[in-house]
Amino acid sequence: MRVVLGCLLLAWLVGSGCSVRRYALNQAANAVAASGTTFAGDDDPELVKAAAPFSLKLMESLLAENPRHLGLLTAAASGFTQYGYAFVQQEADEVEPRDFAAAEVMRARARRLYLRALKYGLRGLEVKHRGFDKALLADPKTAVRMATKADVPLLYWAAAAWASAISLSKDNPELIGQIPAMEALIDRALQLDESYGRGSIHTFLIAYEMSRSGAAGDPGARARKHFERAMALAEGNDASPLVALAEAVTIQKQNVKEFELLLNQALAINPDADPDKRLLNTVMQRRARWLLSRKSELFLIE
Repeated sequence: MRVVLGCLLLAWLVGSGCSVRRYALNQAANAVAASGTTFAGDDDPELVKAAAPFSLKLMESLLAENPRHLGLLTAAASGFTQYGYAFVQQEADEVEPRDFAAAEVMRARARRLYLRALKYGLRGLEVKHRGFDKALLADPKTAVRMATKADVPLLYWAAAAWASAISLSKDNPELIGQIPAMEALIDRALQLDESYGRGSIHTFLIAYEMSRSGAAGDPGARARKHFERAMALAEGNDASPLVALAEAVTIQKQNVKEFELLLNQALAINPDADPDKRLLNTVMQRRARWLLSRKSELFLIE
């Protein structure tokens, strides 16, 4: 943060239109874009929850000065998506039994955060491939062919933000109609680099396969294939696939024993075993506990 503030101060001192100012802004942008790595290794979600808004707004301030900075655009797409899920949507789910109206307000906020993330993700793809945005909505499967392996982070985070917004917009036909575009992004990401994020794309698809329309075969079987691959890529140190399978598949199949087994396995993971996933595992273990607390509501059990 000292580097960022120093670069910003230098930028303002040297005035507009100067190459030194542009250099300083680029250095600040690079530093802020890398801040997500620091957050990922934190073990205190509440501390990150308090700090993240400043970081996200700083990204937006720098993007106002440098709107085509791919690192910042990717970080903004990632940051707003993760903040919306971990600190807004999850809290809405926990609040709902006590205050439904408050939960709906929080979900509306989460949807706005996801759409904000989507805007940055699509802008990044547009920077790389002129005309991508319009082409994607017109002919998704053809448009995504222009994306390369270097675009996978933007493809993934744009798809994650889009899918999250759609999941909270069942009464919005415009967003529902954009599912083919979202689907094309995540399928292209899988095709280009299935190991991205050590299984993140496969974890996404565990849940999505259960609602994908027009796909061949049993959705549960497709979801389980992605689960197996996600677990292998993460070497068993990621709680996300376990929580995703429990929430997306076992509840629908009413398999309470597997539900408990998966979530308890997620809780048994040591967050310190993989520092890069420490915050993610801490957040997902919180969701695992919440899901277990709702077992009697989710399953028809005696």
